[in-house]
Amino acid sequence: MYKTKFFDHVILIAGCLLMLAPIIVAFTTSTHSAPEIHQKGLMLSLGDNFGETYHKVLFAQTGFNGTVTGLSMMLNSLILGLGFACGKIVLSMLAAYAIVYFRFRFATLAFWMIFTTLLLPLEVRIMPSYQVMSELHLLNTYTGLILPLLASATGTFFFRQFFKSVPEELLEAARIDGAGPVKFFIDILLPLSRSMIAAVFIIMFVYGWNQYLWPILMTTDESFFTLMRGIKQILQVWVGAQIPDYNEAFAMAVLAMLPPVLIVVVFQSWFIKGLTETDK
Repeated sequence: MYKTKFFDHVILIAGCLLMLAPIIVAFTTSTHSAPEIHQKGLMLSLGDNFGETYHKVLFAQTGFNGTVTGLSMMLNSLILGLGFACGKIVLSMLAAYAIVYFRFRFATLAFWMIFTTLLLPLEVRIMPSYQVMSELHLLNTYTGLILPLLASATGTFFFRQFFKSVPEELLEAARIDGAGPVKFFIDILLPLSRSMIAAVFIIMFVYGWNQYLWPILMTTDESFFTLMRGIKQILQVWVGAQIPDYNEAFAMAVLAMLPPVLIVVVFQSWFIKGLTETDK
């Protein structure tokens, strides 16, 4: 028994080290200067440029106009992540609520039509979406960044399965008490859905935070650049003998990991509970 537990812990520790190794290497490398990284490659030891590099990444004004900073790009990524998560949760809950509790024709067909959109990745519908946003004059706006991608088949599927697990007795009791559809949704389903909302929030926030292709198409104004685009921009400065700021790119990558990690850590118990608990 003890031998089995020992090997279980060894496997878990090895898995953790495997996952953490790239992050540790990225952090240690970011504390060295760009010429040193260019010459020696990735570093396992800490350098002397930690404070200077991270201060420059967060507060130095960069870009073609010299107005964008790491903090502003992080704020844009945060707005994008929160907008995606909150918008997708609201639309997914309303769609799942209608499919489960409103007995209309072709409800099952409507659900499967929504679910089949998972087979259409963003790249397939990105040009029509861009054209619509362009004609509505929503380029270089937060609305244009967030609105076209709010519909979520994944969120609708999760909430549909959750709502189907809610006992019918609750619905009957609400009807007897005179609660209408809106009151039933707000007073009963929303409190019951907290763990599922937390689970879907984490998934959608990370999805929105890590968006790269869509913000590239939708934004030409540097004030709307996200952190992911900032990392790519740093590595595109190779002109002649100029060395890209590898240390800043690694530092920005480390900073880009922090908000999703914090979200997962804070909502970890709710995330696991929301994805595994089905009996209400």
